[in-house]
Amino acid sequence: MAVTPDELFEKLDQFGIKVETHHHKPVFTVEDAQTVSRTLAGGHSKNLFLKDKNGDLYLLVCLENTKVNLKALKKQIGAKNLSFGKPELLEEVLGVTPGSVTPFALINDTEHRVKVLLDSLMMEEEFLNFHPLINDKTTQISQEGLKSFIEQTGHEAQILTLDSGE
Repeated sequence: MAVTPDELFEKLDQFGIKVETHHHKPVFTVEDAQTVSRTLAGGHSKNLFLKDKNGDLYLLVCLENTKVNLKALKKQIGAKNLSFGKPELLEEVLGVTPGSVTPFALINDTEHRVKVLLDSLMMEEEFLNFHPLINDKTTQISQEGLKSFIEQTGHEAQILTLDSGE
């Protein structure tokens, strides 16, 4: 059973990771998110749940305005034919629905099926903003807190410089 946002906040507290959360109307896309009041400083994200031909799963986390070239990314990470993971698989593995994809969902990936890819440009930001498992809130976390959270969930993040392929 997937962790709830309240359980996530309890876990973050247990990990000693400080966060701040802002409530807003539900948003389903980066464009939607740009229309809500943004009182939290820091980088806002785009999170892509990806699958390759071999069945490997990836969570790509980057700044919201980053252009992602899946062909260039597949070469960079050695994947075969990257595509977006189906909503059913997203819910099964990360316990969230489309529009709520977030690195916080790694807490639900207890089998460590997902490989985490963090954009180096995003990791230059002091603070980062993600949905806390649901898309009617945005939670600010330091980039050090994000790295700690990922490690605490038993995942290892690969930091890479995205090539837009242009």
